[in-house]
Amino acid sequence: MASKNLPPKKRITSWTRISLFWAIIIFAVLTAYAVAMPHEPLKDVPVAQVIEKANKGEIKKIEGSGNDLKITPKGEDKPTQKSYVQGGVATLLRENVLNNDAKSTLDDTPPSTTSETLWNLAIIIVPVVLIAGFFVFMMRQAQGQNNQALGFGKSKARLYGMDKEKVVFDDIAGNDNAKQDLEEVVDFLKHPKKYQELGAKIPKGVLLVGSPGTGKTMLARAVAGEANVPFLSISGSEFVEMFVGVGASRVRDLFAKAKKNAPAIIFIDEIDAVGRRRGSGMGGGHDEREQTLNQILVEMDGFETGTNVIVLAATNRADVLDPALLRPGRFDRRTNIMLPERKDREAILKVHFKNKPTDGSVDLDKLAAKTAGSSGADLANIANEAAIIAARDNRKKITNADITSAFEKVAIGPERKAKVMSEKEKELTAYHEAGHAIVGHVLPDSDPVHKVTIIPRGGTGGVTWFLPPEDKSYTNVYEFKDILARALGGRVAEKIIYGDDGITTGAGSDLRKATEIARDMVIEQGMGTKLRDQVFHEDNGGMVFDKITHERPYSDDTAKEIDGEVEVLMKEASKRAEIVLKANMDGLHKLAKELLEKETLEEDEVEEVLKHTKLPKEAELHAAKA
Repeated sequence: MASKNLPPKKRITSWTRISLFWAIIIFAVLTAYAVAMPHEPLKDVPVAQVIEKANKGEIKKIEGSGNDLKITPKGEDKPTQKSYVQGGVATLLRENVLNNDAKSTLDDTPPSTTSETLWNLAIIIVPVVLIAGFFVFMMRQAQGQNNQALGFGKSKARLYGMDKEKVVFDDIAGNDNAKQDLEEVVDFLKHPKKYQELGAKIPKGVLLVGSPGTGKTMLARAVAGEANVPFLSISGSEFVEMFVGVGASRVRDLFAKAKKNAPAIIFIDEIDAVGRRRGSGMGGGHDEREQTLNQILVEMDGFETGTNVIVLAATNRADVLDPALLRPGRFDRRTNIMLPERKDREAILKVHFKNKPTDGSVDLDKLAAKTAGSSGADLANIANEAAIIAARDNRKKITNADITSAFEKVAIGPERKAKVMSEKEKELTAYHEAGHAIVGHVLPDSDPVHKVTIIPRGGTGGVTWFLPPEDKSYTNVYEFKDILARALGGRVAEKIIYGDDGITTGAGSDLRKATEIARDMVIEQGMGTKLRDQVFHEDNGGMVFDKITHERPYSDDTAKEIDGEVEVLMKEASKRAEIVLKANMDGLHKLAKELLEKETLEEDEVEEVLKHTKLPKEAELHAAKA
């Protein structure tokens, strides 16, 4: 009965397996029977000799089977000789050639044809079964390859929504603004008629834009869970293959599946893999990726309407998407998923520590305050690293020290205590990090010093760590300039202590970062002096061919002006750092000495060492800023 409920393809496969199974069983039985049959050769003797020996009493038994005779000599348990006489035992009796004693040895049985029949059947059936099995196997292999060839253009989307445990908005901490925007989508899917009765069209698509790790995919699944509809998930990279037309075919199949399960949600993760601006590739309009994008555009807003399928797409590069994809009628909604604020970070941390045993020293609010700029994925990583550290040290509960170590490991890299540094390198590193710390501590618009260490971490020889006291949405010119000055504080400290010839490669990463900030101030933020309020945006998201063929958005003369502005900012930052350090040489030596003794100083220890440092005269700072 159960087989009747199976799909046709599965019923055929099941029947084939059963047939092969019974064929193997029959073959094994026939083989065993054939093996069990006696195969020892019997000695041929003339019938006259058999009669003579029988009359002498030298034969124990004569078995007749048709014309054949099997002779068991006296002293034997089974036949060892054979003979032949027309008519068999009946002939011996009719001719009366045996005496009365010899006649008692006769045993006449009708000829048995069973063994011969079975053997003949085996000779016929077994090859037929083997050949049939071979052909069935070959047909199944060919059918499987044919299915793969036919299924090459099928969508690889995974269907969710039938799970017993659904993700809903309450399962996601933070992102309140994004959840509020997406609640409209849930209502569209739950109650489409009330909108259609008023002539409103259900949105075709919602674009989720946010930094990596902010929970775009989880929010999309929560929409499907709240609306209780099927959820087809696929990555943008799964559309495009090396064969032409496969991407467009998969798009058609994806939307066909969604329409069959409507109302439904299609979620395309990393849509920028296929949705980039057309015309930027080397293949022109025949580029496979562009054909896939064209098919997505047609499916989202083609001739067919009222399908009740909503497309959710996620990307962190909305600036490179094709304008036709972003217009109303395709992606009608755009939901920006921002990095979590402090209260959201605390809620996210509570979710990730919910199933992890912690002791009373753990302060998630303090950790939330320190993790400004972290995404939900970063916070989950911190929680996991804290559990790993506690388990590695054989503790049953996670302590606040474990969480702090995990946060520092994720934020600035693991400590490399095994790296051996000479005393001279340690001293140079101590003055370098002390230079960063003093400049950042003294300047009024800089973030406070959180930690200073000369233990190598990640790819650096030492770290001076600044943390903002609160979340910031904007950065002003003075804050940027203080960031530049403290970034150059390490190089300036080396120059002051060891002279111009004593500077090292230790400031390489600081200089790169400072130069990037200075260029961003001039090109992207319009914070230059001569080029104030002018922005020269450079799109770094284009393809290589696009960069080669398109000119930059400013002239060579403007490029010189930009280089000059960057040079002014860098020189100003270096001068300000030098003024601050020369005015606080005692603090520089004292902090470097403390670092050589303790290797790592926390925020309160740095505050104690630098409590007598001072801000230089306003006239000097103003002159440096001018």
